[in-house]
Amino acid sequence: MTKDFELSFEFFPPKSLAASFRLWSAVETLQVFDPDFVSITYGAGGSTRDLTCSAAGVIAQNYGMPVAGHLTCVDATREETLSVARGYAAKGVRRVVALRGDASDPEAGFQPVKDGFAGSVELVKALADLGNFDIAVGAYPNRHPDATSDTSDVDHLKAKFDAGADRAISQFFFEVEDFLRFRDRCVAAGITQPIIPGVLPIENWAKTKKFAAPCAIPIPYWMEEGFRHAAAADTERLFATAICTEACDTLLREGVDGLHFYTLNDPTLTADVCRAIGRTPRHLELQASA
Repeated sequence: MTKDFELSFEFFPPKSLAASFRLWSAVETLQVFDPDFVSITYGAGGSTRDLTCSAAGVIAQNYGMPVAGHLTCVDATREETLSVARGYAAKGVRRVVALRGDASDPEAGFQPVKDGFAGSVELVKALADLGNFDIAVGAYPNRHPDATSDTSDVDHLKAKFDAGADRAISQFFFEVEDFLRFRDRCVAAGITQPIIPGVLPIENWAKTKKFAAPCAIPIPYWMEEGFRHAAAADTERLFATAICTEACDTLLREGVDGLHFYTLNDPTLTADVCRAIGRTPRHLELQASA
């Protein structure tokens, strides 16, 4: 298999039996693309902490893929948070996506608990001190809602790298140019570590806009109009596949280090885009070499 760029997929842990079947089906569908790693998210406020650790362990032990478990600072003391990291390590999970995390009450905003981490920089430093973790952090091509400026977003990312992070995975974005301009600002600030663009294939436009709103991600007029016309012509899936494929192709031509797909546990559009950008599924490659 040609691997001229890193590839990773993000899943969320199941909360029901039906959701478990959906997760494992998604993992099995996408593992044929030989990802460099997959990640498992936390729910808001760390609400799926145990489920996340369990799902990450199952994938690490049964699917032969490197796994990154998410870790946040929300509603947990330092020791509670680091005990999750040690639990990951005990299950063979040596990658961590370290995030401040979203507050369980969005209106109140993030508030550190007593003896908890004040934010992602402190969390990254503690994980680096534990040792033997590959640490990814978040990056924000469109200004984070809590950031005071585009410069402060870059400064905060640099602080996370200085604390020991190995790479960053970006929030999803709609305009490729937003990511590329953000990358340029990071380079100008002296950041040399990989910044992997986060890609969200749009399975449902209405839901995607709801995801974007609390993240303050601007919605382009051309995309809104495109989905409106596609809905009228019953070609939304074709339009979504085309714009995602074009975005990924542009990012790769611009020299990104990899692509990280937010799958939402639905593998179909992600798989279509991976094939469209030249990532050959393992079983097809084996047939071709037989």
